[in-house]
Amino acid sequence: MKLSLATRIFLGYALVLLTFGAVSLFSVAELHRNRLEIRLVSQGYLQLSQDAAALETFQTSQEKDTERVLEQNSVETRRALIRLASLYYAPQMAQRLEAARAKAREVLTFAPEGEVPFVKELDARFAELARNSQAYGHAVEAVFTALASESPESQEVARATAELRQLESAIGRELRVLRATLGNRIRERVDGAEERERRTGLTIIALSIMAIGVGVGVTAWSARTLRPVRTLIEGVSRIGRGDYSAQLGVRGEDEVALLAREFDQMARSLQAREAQLKSQAEALMRAEQLAAVGRISAQIVHEVRNPLSSIGLNVELLQDAVDSARFESQDTATEARELLSAVTHEVDRLTDVTEQYLRMARPARPDLEPEDIIAVLDGVLDFTREELVRAGVEVVRDFAPDTPRVLADQGQLRQVFLNLLRNSREAMPTGGRLTVATAPRDGDVEVTVRDTGDGMTEEARRHLFEPFFTTKEGGTGLGLAVSQQILQAHGGSLSCQSIPGQGTTFVLRLPCA
Repeated sequence: MKLSLATRIFLGYALVLLTFGAVSLFSVAELHRNRLEIRLVSQGYLQLSQDAAALETFQTSQEKDTERVLEQNSVETRRALIRLASLYYAPQMAQRLEAARAKAREVLTFAPEGEVPFVKELDARFAELARNSQAYGHAVEAVFTALASESPESQEVARATAELRQLESAIGRELRVLRATLGNRIRERVDGAEERERRTGLTIIALSIMAIGVGVGVTAWSARTLRPVRTLIEGVSRIGRGDYSAQLGVRGEDEVALLAREFDQMARSLQAREAQLKSQAEALMRAEQLAAVGRISAQIVHEVRNPLSSIGLNVELLQDAVDSARFESQDTATEARELLSAVTHEVDRLTDVTEQYLRMARPARPDLEPEDIIAVLDGVLDFTREELVRAGVEVVRDFAPDTPRVLADQGQLRQVFLNLLRNSREAMPTGGRLTVATAPRDGDVEVTVRDTGDGMTEEARRHLFEPFFTTKEGGTGLGLAVSQQILQAHGGSLSCQSIPGQGTTFVLRLPCA
């Protein structure tokens, strides 16, 4: 969407305001993030660490009590102390663990997404401690049961006591690991918060400098945008005086630059229109000349062709008479026959020239039918095989198997291919390689005829399809002009690419059937 100049300037200054607003929003967002981080550490991990420390202290105290119980020699005293432990320790431990789990679940409600797995892991550890605490209560009951029997066996008491102390050690170890994990996490979060605060400060400073730079840049851009107005006024004055060669050269996308480009385009269009009118006038003159030449040529050909036919017929009759006549010497007979053969050859050549002139002056309308262009090319190449072999020309057929049919007049198409093959053969007087290829191209069929002859200059290539232009001695200059005329009547095209010393390539394009 194109915006006006005023809108662009307004948007530029709006960009400055948005930049400063973005800096402010970033600062507020970072403060909010730091507040959440402080809450997570102070109201979450620190309290959970304190709960873990209290549980560890409680567990340590219980381990000492258990040690004193086991040091008692009196079975009754040990039994009483064990009963006291089962009634006091297990409920207290379960209550404290449940409180710790509740705190962990509360932390989940405000913990960042990245901390949720860690908090869930803490809750799972508290749950595991609760299960171990429950198992510890069962172990205490087992010791009490062993001591309460009528005849307590030392082996049973020792086994129950060992299991009890093993559970106490496991619970204590888990509590120490939990407390260390929480301590490490708190240090990591605090260190991360300090580093983030330092980066935030640097980022805010950088963003502020960038915002100031944006403001200065927008101001300079506005001044530069308005600068071409004077250039536009001067240029328009020159164009108004008729100096169409004046080009303002104003760049940009605003109204001033668009207007300047339109004026430049208008000046170029006027110059191009004048050149086009001049070129069309010259082309019209040439077309009128060619039309006049064509009409005269058609009349001359019509007047010449009938006598040529009579001359040819009479020459044939003379040849028959000479063949049956008697001469004084064999040399005289041979000379007469050679003279008649030369006359016959010239009559045939003039007949061919008159036919080419007639085709140029009165081109036949093509009868378009779906044709297999590969079959047509094979037929033409087979027809000219002996001629090409005698000239030392190697033929390479590179036909694409998926070449579609074309809309063409087979007779006219054969005429075009014969003319191109003859030109290629004559371009390689000492022999060479002739490559004929087909390929589908964007709804058309492309045929290339490439030789390895001497090629031609760029100047000759530009005039190659003009009537009566030829580079061959004795040529009429009509073969390629007629070929191009035929292909244009088919809705196709004929072009030429040539490099001196490297050969020539003719490219034909015909519409698919």
